[in-house]
This record gives sequence, structure tokens and C-alpha cells, in this order.
Amino acid sequence: FKTQLSATDYGNFLANEPSPLSTATIADKATQILVDQFNFLRSNSVEPLSKFLDYITYGYMIDNVVLLITGTLHERDTHELLERCHPLGIFDTMPALCVATNVEELYQSVLVETPLAPYFRDCLSAADLDDMNIEIIRNTVYKAYLEDFYNYVSTIGSTTAEVMHNILAFEADRRTMNITINSFDTELTKEQRAKLYPAIGRLFPAGNNALAKADDIDQVRQVCENVGEYRSFFDNSASGQSNGDLGDFGVAAQLEDRFFRMEVHLNKLAFLQQFQYGVFYSYVKLKEQEIRNITWIAECIAQDARDRIHDFIPIF
Repeated sequence: FKTQLSATDYGNFLANEPSPLSTATIADKATQILVDQFNFLRSNSVEPLSKFLDYITYGYMIDNVVLLITGTLHERDTHELLERCHPLGIFDTMPALCVATNVEELYQSVLVETPLAPYFRDCLSAADLDDMNIEIIRNTVYKAYLEDFYNYVSTIGSTTAEVMHNILAFEADRRTMNITINSFDTELTKEQRAKLYPAIGRLFPAGNNALAKADDIDQVRQVCENVGEYRSFFDNSASGQSNGDLGDFGVAAQLEDRFFRMEVHLNKLAFLQQFQYGVFYSYVKLKEQEIRNITWIAECIAQDARDRIHDFIPIF
């Protein structure tokens, strides 16, 4: 496996790792190469590209800040959690968040120390930060981020806006579908669910309104069939449910796989347009999928599951 990778752009990135290699090590080292490439691009960019590249990192920052909030709630050592943070979402003042001893302090630090301040300030108060709400917090902040990113690329205009609107619209719809399916049989009310949906995307507004009232996956399927590209997401899931072998969790897992395929398709299309910034976003997302593919193949080799080794999502 190492020999095959050494003949690619990854080179000898595993040369100094002791055997036996774990799949987590492979994923971490491959991700570090992507982060180094991204930081090289960012350090050589000027406005408006530098701002665009900053926006790409905000999604990872949200995950990192939510991880630190969770750690603070559970009274974990936040310095340990720093090692688990995604490297693309690390920012200079991140260690300052680790000084916080309670959620109130952490909330104030986020408002002062991070680029995410507008998203938190407009959507949440310190009282909202509790264990019950942690996924609601993540989705609320991500909704604000997606809408802001969408508006930002609109100000750049031209081909960048065209390419990124398609990608961000799908990302918004994917989150809307996931929120809907994951909220079935939970304490989340339909009103709360509707507030988490991004106000952009192919499903917005009529599809979002219908999904807010949905009670099961069949109703989600009916809403999504109104968008041509989304019809295939639910193919075969009905037969799986009738057999009783998939159930809602199985359908959700199948959906996730199809979302990844759609994401790859849209990001590949970005490379067919000239003179636009969408390729930088797509490059990061396609590299991430490539790393997931490498990790999947490594996992299959490690577990001797050769029959499933081709179940990765091809990029080109």
C-alpha cells in the first residue's frame, strides 16, 4: 500500500511511520498534506481570493468550536481536545478558548477571539449552550455560515457565483434532508426543525416548508422528487424498508453515500469553468474525498475485507 502511494503526489509521506501502520495515521498524514497545500495557497493569495479561502475554513472552525464546547460541558481537558480538532479549522487565538473553565466564559471568548463571532452573536446566547442543544448549536451556526458564504460569493459575482451557488445550494439541501431524517423520533419539535434549515438551496422555500412537516422518510422522498437531481437519492430505499433489513438508519446510510457522489459530481463541474474561485473550494473537497477513499482501501486491507475494497467513491 505504501509502495503504491509513493508513486503518486503523496510521495514518501509515510516513510517515517513505524509499522504496523494504522489507518488513522494514514488519514492524518494525508490530511496534513492537504492542509500544507491549502496554507501555501492561502499565504500566496490576495483579496478577494484570501477572503474566499478564509470562508472555506469557517466550516471546520465551527466543528472545532463545537468540540471545545462539548469538552467544556463534560469538564474534559480542552488542551487534549485541541489535538482532535481539524487542522483546517485551527486559528491563531484557539488556545485562548482552552482557558475557559465554564460555558459562559467560552461563549464570551468565542465572541471576542474567533472569526465565527457574527454567527454565534446573531443566533445564540450563552444560555443555549448545553448538552441537549449541542447539535442544534452546530446546525444553527452552520446555517448562518452557509447563508453568509452564499451572500459573499454573490458579491464576487460572475462565474464564481454561478459555480459556488450550485455547490452551496446542494450543501444546504443536504443539511436540510439530514436534519429532517435525524430529527425523527427525537424531542426536536417541527418548529425548531424548520429554524435549522438554511434559507438557500434548490428545496428552499417550498421544499423546506414541506420537510418541516414530514413525519417519515417516505414523505422526505416525495418532497425531494420535485428536484430532478435528487430523485435518485431514494432509489431502492423503499424496497430495502419493505424487506425490513434497512430501516430508517439503513436508508440514511445509503443516502449519505449518494450525497458524497453528488458532491463529487458538482465539484468536478467546477473545473470546467475558467477564471473563477470555485476550483479552490472544489479542490479541497475532492482531496478530502480522495483521503476518505484511501482510508477506506487501507481499512479493507487491514480487515481483510477485499470484497468491499471497491466500494469507495471514484473521483475521476
